[in-house]
Amino acid sequence: MNTPTGTPNTPQIQTFPLGDYQTNCFIVTDGPPTPNKPCWIVDCGYQPEPLLDAVESQNLTVEKIILTHAHADHIAGLFDARSRFPNAKIYIHPLEESWLSDPVLNLSAALGLSITGPTPDAHLNHNDTLTLQSLTFRVAHTPGHSPGSISLIHEPSNTALVGDTLFAGSIGRTDFPGSSFKQLEQSIRDHLYTLDPKTTCHPGHGPKTTVAHEHATNPFVSG
Repeated sequence: MNTPTGTPNTPQIQTFPLGDYQTNCFIVTDGPPTPNKPCWIVDCGYQPEPLLDAVESQNLTVEKIILTHAHADHIAGLFDARSRFPNAKIYIHPLEESWLSDPVLNLSAALGLSITGPTPDAHLNHNDTLTLQSLTFRVAHTPGHSPGSISLIHEPSNTALVGDTLFAGSIGRTDFPGSSFKQLEQSIRDHLYTLDPKTTCHPGHGPKTTVAHEHATNPFVSG
């Protein structure tokens, strides 16, 4: 887990690499966590106990569980999360709502598993806004790795949670059913590389990076 940092009125991102795929799943709060403070969970993968235990130990109130996309390694812990936090609302792009109940679409069937998730409570569409206390995030639809991939962007602090769209020195895989390199490249160029170069990108796997660094050096989608 990353050491929490942040001040009030800025997003604090706690990162938990979960399961064999080390999927980055996040707790987001407005500034440092304090008892009863509202929070979001962004993605909830395999073996979610470290993330869920952290929410409980900090006595946070989970308002939303936001899914950057619905591949199995980002949704496998949803039933555990819903069991612990029954009032949390699950948000997903409408193109992947059906993936939560379909192990073939969410790729778990290819692993000999049958991962499913609860029915979502709300949809996320391009340019929707979501508010967490003083913070307002914008939703960017960033398809390519999967049809309903989204990124969450907080422009005032130059912060973006980008799922499996963009990694440090790499990009999300595009050899899965429903993937498209052309779409992914366009998503990165149109919706991520156009952000302030200082923007910190928190990806679904691996270390965080910046728009400036990836725009200048990413070998898959270069500047």
